[in-house]
Amino acid sequence: MTDYITAWQCIGCGKIEAPQTCIGVCRDRKVFFVGKGEHEEALAEVARLRGQLDAAAEMLLRFERAAPRKGQWERSYQALQQQVREVRAVLAVDAKAR
Repeated sequence: MTDYITAWQCIGCGKIEAPQTCIGVCRDRKVFFVGKGEHEEALAEVARLRGQLDAAAEMLLRFERAAPRKGQWERSYQALQQQVREVRAVLAVDAKAR
């Protein structure tokens, strides 16, 4: 579970006050912060998922470019089915890791 730190940030100068607003002339809005470790974990997860998505997208390009030769539709279809299994395996690796 992520722990948030509630603070107040001035919409003009950007200063941050916690745990309450200052008594000055600033106009504050409530903001939430997370710890550095949690933020870095989230960034690593996003990078990993983007890599996984890029790999799947690269594999899917084969479908876009596929054009069976005359009389070879069944062989081409079976090859595409195998490639779909490979793409699904790339995507499923992450689901099992969780």
